[in-house]
Amino acid sequence: MCGIAGFVGAGAQEDLKKMTDVLVHRGPDSSGVFYEDGVGLGHRRLSIIDLSDTGHQPMFSSDKKVGIVFNGEIYNFKELRAGLSGEYDFLGTSDTEVIIALYKKYKDRCFEMLNGMFAMALYDFEEKKLLLVRDRLGKKPLYWAKYGDTILFGSELKSLVQHPLFKKEIDMQSLSLYLQTDYVPTPRTIYKNVFKLEPGTILTCKDGSLSKDTFWKMEGSVSDISFKNAVSKLDALLHNSVKSRMVSDVPLGVFLSGGLDSSTIAYYAQKSSKEKVHTFSVGFDEKSFDESQYAKAVSEHLGTEHHHVFFRESEALDLIKNISDILDEPMADASIVPTYLLSKFTKNSVTVALGGDGGDELFAGYPTFQADKVAIWYMKLPQLIQAFLKRVIYSIPSNDKNFGLGFKLGKFVGGLDSNKFVMHQKWLGTFDGNELKDLLINNNEIFPLTKWVESVEDGIAIQEEDNKLLATYMKTYMMDEVLVKVDRASMKASLETRSPFLDYKIVEFANSLPYSYKIKGLMTKFILKKLMSGKLPPSIINRGKKGFGIPISAWIKRDLKDFVLETLSKQNIESTGIFNHKYIDRLLHDHFDGKMDNRKKVWNLLVFQLWYNKYIRN
Repeated sequence: MCGIAGFVGAGAQEDLKKMTDVLVHRGPDSSGVFYEDGVGLGHRRLSIIDLSDTGHQPMFSSDKKVGIVFNGEIYNFKELRAGLSGEYDFLGTSDTEVIIALYKKYKDRCFEMLNGMFAMALYDFEEKKLLLVRDRLGKKPLYWAKYGDTILFGSELKSLVQHPLFKKEIDMQSLSLYLQTDYVPTPRTIYKNVFKLEPGTILTCKDGSLSKDTFWKMEGSVSDISFKNAVSKLDALLHNSVKSRMVSDVPLGVFLSGGLDSSTIAYYAQKSSKEKVHTFSVGFDEKSFDESQYAKAVSEHLGTEHHHVFFRESEALDLIKNISDILDEPMADASIVPTYLLSKFTKNSVTVALGGDGGDELFAGYPTFQADKVAIWYMKLPQLIQAFLKRVIYSIPSNDKNFGLGFKLGKFVGGLDSNKFVMHQKWLGTFDGNELKDLLINNNEIFPLTKWVESVEDGIAIQEEDNKLLATYMKTYMMDEVLVKVDRASMKASLETRSPFLDYKIVEFANSLPYSYKIKGLMTKFILKKLMSGKLPPSIINRGKKGFGIPISAWIKRDLKDFVLETLSKQNIESTGIFNHKYIDRLLHDHFDGKMDNRKKVWNLLVFQLWYNKYIRN
């Protein structure tokens, strides 16, 4: 796992060095830069495979006609290398060198052969073209921008900012989407004319012009596989995926929350290892947020070497105040705080960790999929009864627990929509369109949620509606919130994370399964629970979904109150010229007084303002 940066066009070697050095957390082991005739390739290395100097980047082909900077892991690189036996003179044993060899033989077609997580910049000196490539699920980040005939790229926005051509202009439409969804959706960024490369995409820059090609799309049709055979195939796919992701030249472990997804990964990891696998978890003082007892139970059941720590509240509070050190673009998922603390703790023992990301999106694991079924019944009720139930729901007192009843029911009725895809995004998000009109001073650049959702749907070639809904989760919430959270938090701690559920073969298989295999009645992850029956304790398999959260609602009222009031003060807010402070002041005091549970809205605004203070104001 590494950090990459660079440009083709205007710029100097000193610019390249600055772009590369700000990514030191992504690659503390070594750095490398190449600059010649307007081509700049920069790399920060976290050594995982081939720890010798032959794994150093930027890396070049033996004839010096191809150069590359690469971030990620290719899990089938040994098989690919074997297929090139005698055709390429390999100097080392890294997966990066295999990519160069494949490109030399197959050109752009080589990327569809790769199974892994990756973001790379490859420069073809013979054809004088730059290729930017991102993996199928968007596991690894890749940003780019074009100013005249110059193209910039990097693993994080803070890298591009270092180049003298970069322009710090907020894209107000992107901001409006952030306020609605809690993240800036791909391909947008918070800055004007700066983009995230779409997953499964090759961006080619040659002679100052750009072109895009797609080597993988989210698609699939429902197969007629029996449930029994589907369980058997999922077993084999998961086993192979976990086993391939345990290849490492440095110590490796598993994040273990005690939920079904992470416990499943821990099971297959221990099954694939002759020695005890190291598992890691963190605990919380607030019981409704603590899962340590479940992680311990799974560890004892599987026989792993478990590492657990209760973190002090002060550590989390200090991290919140400096959250923009991790995030160089607003992303309002408060669980980035425990994710970073877990990553930091894990890094003390290992350099690579497997996680359970992707299980909820593949197998309908979120409560929103249960709510979807309830919504069908609810919306058939007479309008008078619906109105009565809304009044009852909104009268439920707020509390500070992890997704209390009043909070969940309020989100449910507030997000109901005739468009299923829009409804789910409302459930996941924060501010709705009407609230934005009160929040924003200028309403002319609000990007409608419906329009964005429709654009996502258009890019998914899945006919069955419910499976298509799952695919939208993967291309939105998972890619731009969950994976961003894990990438930024883990890489801030210089820890590589791998997600076995996101092997593209598993994704394609899951997309082909009937939706009824994933949720049966109100039972989520039906096929995964059947698969793990007898492999994990029943108490783990039958647990309800619990997010990896922190008691942010209580902290806003208590420990963070002064900090929140200062950050979202009238002076701070009005100086941006973006928000209506009277509306924000009302949100804050309704939360402080316990009238409304505004934790998501306050956190969303707090994250943005902290980002603004660091990256725009300063």
